[in-house]
Amino acid sequence: MPHFEEFYADKLRGSLGVRDAESVLDLRNASREQAAASIQDMLERSRFAQSKTVAIRLAPPPEGGGETLFQPVGKALLEAKKRGWVDRLQTLPAQDGLGFYIALAGKPASKD
Repeated sequence: MPHFEEFYADKLRGSLGVRDAESVLDLRNASREQAAASIQDMLERSRFAQSKTVAIRLAPPPEGGGETLFQPVGKALLEAKKRGWVDRLQTLPAQDGLGFYIALAGKPASKD
């Protein structure tokens, strides 16, 4: 069994993160409404653009526990995946913090 450098081993395990994404959407200081609007805007714009990868960063839970944006953002991304707007959806690796790594499908190829 060959041994891989940690960078390549992570890629084989599928832990793509912030450093692998073409762009980053940082929602760590966003309210729930701002986050929802940003996600919706990103998804709508992606339907008319080239496919690309995006890392979405979210704030960790406050000390002592509490609500995060993980669930509402995750639900919106899952719905977009069902619609075909997102090709790949996974959580960020632990070292990158709370968030998602997604591959936006982009504009469908024309059938001309």
